Amino acid sequence: MGVGTLSSCAGGSGTSGAAGIFDWEPRELNLPPLLQTAPEGKALKAGVIGCGGRGSGAAINFLDAGPGLSITALGDVFQDRIDSLREKLKNEKGVEVADENCFVGFDAFEKVIDSGVDVVILATPPKFRPEQFEAAVKARKHVFMEKPVAVDTVGIRQVIAAAKMAESQGLKVVTGTQRRHEHSYINLMKEINNNAIGHIVSANVYWNGGKLWHRDSNPDWSEMEWMIRDWVNWCWLSGDHIVEQHVHNIDVANWFMGTHPVKAVGFGSRQRRVTGDQYDNFSVDYIYEDGRHVHSMCRQINSCANGVYEIFHGTKAIATTTGHKPQIVDPAGNQLFVAEGSETSPYVQEHIDLVTCIRQDIPWNEAEQTAISNMVAIMGRVSAYTGKEVTFEEMMNSDMKLGPDTYIMGDIGYIENAKVPVPGTLERS
Repeated sequence: MGVGTLSSCAGGSGTSGAAGIFDWEPRELNLPPLLQTAPEGKALKAGVIGCGGRGSGAAINFLDAGPGLSITALGDVFQDRIDSLREKLKNEKGVEVADENCFVGFDAFEKVIDSGVDVVILATPPKFRPEQFEAAVKARKHVFMEKPVAVDTVGIRQVIAAAKMAESQGLKVVTGTQRRHEHSYINLMKEINNNAIGHIVSANVYWNGGKLWHRDSNPDWSEMEWMIRDWVNWCWLSGDHIVEQHVHNIDVANWFMGTHPVKAVGFGSRQRRVTGDQYDNFSVDYIYEDGRHVHSMCRQINSCANGVYEIFHGTKAIATTTGHKPQIVDPAGNQLFVAEGSETSPYVQEHIDLVTCIRQDIPWNEAEQTAISNMVAIMGRVSAYTGKEVTFEEMMNSDMKLGPDTYIMGDIGYIENAKVPVPGTLERS
């Protein structure tokens, strides 16, 4: 298990055991360095795999992390994405990426990895992440990997195996769960660890927001091109929004609770989503080994009551991040503690921490802990799709693999067979 985890994700309740769940005890937090800027050190060259919005953002975040950093290679399945990021890097940072280091196609990731970079930034649609992460680790590259790290259980196991390989090689891996690098969240976690709220007995985690973007089909695009350009709406590419987006809150739950749930019962539906085969709302009851519950809710529907936050109910007080203001309140809502934040964006802080750990050789590998949170999100998705109780053990042993077996930029016969899941008619897989 990589640094930054509160307890083993392989099992155990994360509670105080025989003394009962209402007893509190501190944990070893293993927090990131949290410097304001990465220290001087060896010049580091990074390659970006996936040059869309998040890849472009991560490239700029990396360059903002400290001195001696450069972007030297780009890869994507679409030339226009590469052109757009090249222009952004030149205009905003004065960085020019050579033609010979720009690669297009489904094998572009291999060429970026082999281009002489030290760090690989993985920001393609999540379906492609496990294969690309494994390839980067085998090539002994440090990695920044966006969340989620996979869309199915086969991919999760591939990431966990590669994470263990990376750890054995001393490689540094940071994932896109930026709340674990955000000063205010970390300061709230420290206060909770000082017994400020007592033992956490239950929690609520939410990502309720409006409709995310979509791309209408274009007659000039093949089926594969349209799905990739519209990737946040297709389950095989994104994992559905409980996996792609709500994994942030689920990861915070795992972090603060100190372990992961062992089963889930959930529901969801598709009310207003325009394209793809996903739901646009989920509600999941996650049950922990010791009997505690976390209620998870996420929605992507306009004109509804929205909010992105977490609430942890303790035996003494309540920790909440409502309004993105981590604080502790008493049961009447009176403020007891406000967690101090930082002017540094958590999106930049992730890269500061990665570069710091590389240059100071601090062990750091977040891949497995993010894969576990990712698996919890998949467990919730499967429960909602099927209408059945689903266990973590079932998921870890599942052979679920979404999407086509081979990738071609053409018509693959996927859309004609794609169906929106109907609970009560599907089996767990």
